[in-house]
Amino acid sequence: MGKSGPRPAAYAFGKEEMSVEKKNGKKRLRLKDILILQAVIIIYTLSSVTAKLASGQEPFSARFLLFYLAELLVLGVYALLWQQMIKRIELSVAYTNRAMALLWSLLWAVILFHDRVTVKNAAGVALVILGTVIVNSGDGADGKKDPGKEEDGNA
Repeated sequence: MGKSGPRPAAYAFGKEEMSVEKKNGKKRLRLKDILILQAVIIIYTLSSVTAKLASGQEPFSARFLLFYLAELLVLGVYALLWQQMIKRIELSVAYTNRAMALLWSLLWAVILFHDRVTVKNAAGVALVILGTVIVNSGDGADGKKDPGKEEDGNA
């Protein structure tokens, strides 16, 4: 029984499997992986929504405690899901994607609380999105040389 070479690693995540292809020893994100990661980040941003709702209530009132407990519940669910994500995705990539919380929080602020978006807000979120896309894009995004590509040594 010999080895047939590296196979994609498969991980159970809920009812679906998340797979990370390994190419030349590197993990490569699939679109599905990025979408699941973003869903986890969206769940995290819901804690800000519940915190905002709690802040509008009389401290220690029943409604305040309800929103506060909802925030703790959301953060607990997020923590469990986040731990599963960082087991499967490189930590630097996962944390770069976490910056997308700025976009999701801005959307919640506009949709739920009717906040205004300034040019500076939009520009900042656009830079975050650009940085996240760069990190998530294919091989070599981590700044390391692709081991599969040999340099010829000539300058």
